[in-house]
Amino acid sequence: MKATALGLGALALGASLAVAPSSAAQSGYAQVLSNDMSRCAPGGGPAVRLRITGLRSGNGNLFVRTYYAKRGDWLKSKRYLTRIDAKPRAGTMTVCVPVPSAGQYAIAVQHDENGNREMDFSTDGAGMSNNPEIGSFLGIPRPPSVSKAAFAASPGVTRLNITVRYRD
Repeated sequence: MKATALGLGALALGASLAVAPSSAAQSGYAQVLSNDMSRCAPGGGPAVRLRITGLRSGNGNLFVRTYYAKRGDWLKSKRYLTRIDAKPRAGTMTVCVPVPSAGQYAIAVQHDENGNREMDFSTDGAGMSNNPEIGSFLGIPRPPSVSKAAFAASPGVTRLNITVRYRD
């Protein structure tokens, strides 16, 4: 893993890339799903219809992780509710993210452009719900607090936009 700062720098994002152990899935966390747009059909939900912009290529993998909007879960390994694995498309694409119920959530998107399933801060892209600014300290990315990425999901289909940003 490279230590250079990503302009959007989801420092802890890469730590949760591995497929979840069965105990995590049984606890309601770390479930891996495919992108099923039928869950965001009219009258569906609860779900988030997520429009992802700024993808610079269709290479590699796209990971969309949904978290409860709790400090103890945000960007922590295996503490995401679901991870949508999708093939990225350059420019803009849409994914449907199911959520357990209406409530407060936060979403992190990672474009693993080289397909190595690691977070390479110098090349991979990242984005978060509400598109918060990401700081850094001595060149090390500092992800925003969960309060800056939190949003309210309705009982139906909530629409949300996330812009993916790259360091280079």
